[in-house]
Amino acid sequence: MPTYTAPIKDINFVLHDVLKISESSIPGYADLDRDFTTSILEEAGKITSEVLAPLNVVGDREGCRLENGVVYTPTGFKAAFNQVRDGGWPGLATDEEYGGQGLPYLMGTAVGEMFGSANQAFTMYQGLTNGAYASIHAHGTDAQKTTYLPKMTNCEWTGTMNLTEPHCGTDLGMMRTKADPQSDGSYKITGQKIFISAGDHDMADNIIHLVLAKITGGPEGIKGVSLFIVPKFIVNDDGSLGARNGVSVGSIEHKMGIHGNSTCVMNYDGATGYLLGEEHKGMRAMFTMMNHARLGVGLQGLAQAEAAYQNAVIYAKDRLQGRAVTGTENPNGPADPIIVHPDIRRSLMDQKSFVEGARAFLLWGASLIDQTHRAGDKDADGLISLMTPVIKGFLSDKGYDMTVQAQQVYGGHGYIEEHGMSQFTRDARIAMIYEGANGVQALDLVGRKLAVDGGKHVMAFFDMVKSFIKENEGDDALKADFLDPLKAASKDMQTAGMYFIQNGMKNPNNALAGSTDFMHLFGHVCLGLMWARMAKAASAALADGTSDPEFYQTKLATGRYYMARQLPATALHLTRIQSGADTVMALTADAF
Repeated sequence: MPTYTAPIKDINFVLHDVLKISESSIPGYADLDRDFTTSILEEAGKITSEVLAPLNVVGDREGCRLENGVVYTPTGFKAAFNQVRDGGWPGLATDEEYGGQGLPYLMGTAVGEMFGSANQAFTMYQGLTNGAYASIHAHGTDAQKTTYLPKMTNCEWTGTMNLTEPHCGTDLGMMRTKADPQSDGSYKITGQKIFISAGDHDMADNIIHLVLAKITGGPEGIKGVSLFIVPKFIVNDDGSLGARNGVSVGSIEHKMGIHGNSTCVMNYDGATGYLLGEEHKGMRAMFTMMNHARLGVGLQGLAQAEAAYQNAVIYAKDRLQGRAVTGTENPNGPADPIIVHPDIRRSLMDQKSFVEGARAFLLWGASLIDQTHRAGDKDADGLISLMTPVIKGFLSDKGYDMTVQAQQVYGGHGYIEEHGMSQFTRDARIAMIYEGANGVQALDLVGRKLAVDGGKHVMAFFDMVKSFIKENEGDDALKADFLDPLKAASKDMQTAGMYFIQNGMKNPNNALAGSTDFMHLFGHVCLGLMWARMAKAASAALADGTSDPEFYQTKLATGRYYMARQLPATALHLTRIQSGADTVMALTADAF
């Protein structure tokens, strides 16, 4: 059975050596000293490794079941959910006004990685609730906040997001779910939604569905979409639960992975709903949850890659196969462990350099969200908005790739279920699809995000990279191993941007055909920047005489690998982008 150990030391390295959070001016960060974060991370590490990780395989094998209209979660899930709830983990980064602990989003992200690595399917129940909480917190009336948020803060009630219908997903303007206004100000919601994660289960007293629907008589297309709060049980004026609402589970979807999460077909039959936000402005309110979720999905890519990598390392050190070409390293055994072989090392270094770079990227992104909401920094808001499709798309794409590489380390044992490696691959696969498929994320990045505010935010990113290089180019070792490769990769990204400007206006397909390559190019540059920052921090620790030189030397060696073996992928992506749309669009539809 797979195991999981929370990477507490590495998370603390990013928080304190790289981001230096306790020195930050962001409100709430001054309290985040190393002792404080360590205590939180250690407690999170205990519950994730001891309680949630053992249930990961259970959830995968049992799945959820629907019996007589009731959804039952796998054995042990309910008890574990109560334990998580009792520990206050769902409310770690929610508003104290509603019973949360009020910690920065950054700490929620750090802890969220551990929960996701240990058991992604389980963690989604509280993750979706946090997203629904965020939408109601941002767009709800005072009465709605008072009614729903205290119970959602600690997952006494959980939340969902209802967008997709059988005939439409990305193009939500085609949806058919209707909302009929009632004399008391409520609406009757009628329609069917599919792929609803955590749509129903036996772990909470109530489920608060956020449902996109079109108000009868409203505008056509996406302009007529509104967002509604539709509780499983109507909430009485005194806060108690009343009658069962007109919402039911049609079926549980049969999926490739995340079997422990109840992905449901939801039927709304004249269910009572309450407008959230403004009429016909549903996408604005839903995007609060979707952007929250997209960062969470990027986190899932990292989390599954980390868990798979940990197990691949254990196997590579234990599995005996062949001899090292440079001489026997296990003379008392029949063969050497496979970790002696260069191609296994290559695979493990791919995984290690990705997960550590991705962790720094995500935590930096989380700090930008805190800078936006806690400090009111509009520039930070613009930057994280630009990078959201990169975080979601690049990290879930590469995270899946890393789970495949980890599975490959096991050879045939990775393909059979005994060692549990296929679950990481199967669970990671969904992250590339939901919350906006990665191709759509790439289109959003190139077609919308680059041009926001006249390109101000992407130029700010380039300036950030340029400034970091200029400030540190006096360090010869840092310059040769990290800054020069980063400069070359950033130049590739700028060249790609210029190509879009020069050729995208002539033919938009020239830009869109290169969108996925650009998203990956951007992702590599972001991880390159993170590795350069981590290398600077590691070098400083070694110069200061750290008591743990091996940790920082390992960090530098891992970073050098990424810069030498992964970052040059930007040149390939640029070449593909510059080839334009002609080869992509050469065939007619009938020729396929």
